[in-house]
Amino acid sequence: MTGPVVLLTTNLARGGAETQVALLALSLRRRGWPVTVVSLLDPSAFQAELTAAGVPLHSLGMQPGRPNPLALTRLAVILRKERPRVLHSHMFHANLLARLMRLAFPAPLIVSTLHSMAESSRHGTGTRFRDWLYRATDPLADATVAVCQAVAERHAASGAVRRARLRVIPNGVDTERFRPDTASRDRLRGEFGAGDEFVWLAAGRLMWKKDYPTMLRAAARLGGGILLIAGTGPLESELATLARELGVRAHFLGAREDVPALMNAADGLVLSSVVEGLPMVLLEAAASGLPCVTTDVGGARDAVLDGQTGFLAPCGDPEALAAAMTRLVELPVAARREMCRRAREWALARFDLNSVTSQWEQLYRECRDDNTT
Repeated sequence: MTGPVVLLTTNLARGGAETQVALLALSLRRRGWPVTVVSLLDPSAFQAELTAAGVPLHSLGMQPGRPNPLALTRLAVILRKERPRVLHSHMFHANLLARLMRLAFPAPLIVSTLHSMAESSRHGTGTRFRDWLYRATDPLADATVAVCQAVAERHAASGAVRRARLRVIPNGVDTERFRPDTASRDRLRGEFGAGDEFVWLAAGRLMWKKDYPTMLRAAARLGGGILLIAGTGPLESELATLARELGVRAHFLGAREDVPALMNAADGLVLSSVVEGLPMVLLEAAASGLPCVTTDVGGARDAVLDGQTGFLAPCGDPEALAAAMTRLVELPVAARREMCRRAREWALARFDLNSVTSQWEQLYRECRDDNTT
């Protein structure tokens, strides 16, 4: 089956889940699938890439935190025009909207994707109400897919999704774009004046879920090295002040388009999140042959094999994170090179985008066959 696919996403920005939506759209398009992307919010990224590939992109014009019943009508108009075989939604609000479309008119196959352990705000009251909404609308989806086993277990245990309908398909990474590159390494290390110092890279939105204060306090305990932080967000000024107070040699790089090159310039990637699904940055680092030190959150242990491709540490513990970072710094050169090799092999074996796209294609076909028998 290569019928039309509509990918419905809550947002399209430079975030992990949103990046996965764009990557899947481009990968399906290369395989001959007619693909359309629809974002509930106005997109802020990937417009050029999708347009260049011939993937139509629509916005429902919604605003964060403001329900808009007209969005259902706008989506219905798009679906009547596209007549997709599959409506594949991503993230909480898009998942609910896709399921509700089945109540409005005969809908295509509906596949929902769970990207995080808990898609809630810092000041939210928890996931109970969202779990109830998922449970109430679960019969309207043909399949619900989690990006890792930890996300699947959390939603199944809460009753948000029936286990019989739940699948796991990991995020995929472009292993051609993210790959070892000695030339990039030498050039960027020269620009940062790194010399032989250990260079850490952190990449992601500067927000509460990433818990950068714990990372900075851990880096302060190391007593050396350089920390490159790629990303923007509401906490940038606060974090820059904290880095200065702690004496951390941190470079806040802002939004970067050369993250693959930064991965090659670094000696290790560090992630200090308190909430995640299957972090794209860990997959990108692994594909680049970059060892990782990460908090043991969500699907982090799926991406990082503790002691083999990096090290895990508990959340919110600067001392434990610093200890894990120190273990990587103090590895003999040969051992670190072996860790780099294993990281790349793991990414190719489990998270290569082509392989992941094939898993989605297989699920689409299975859902079609189930609905025609």
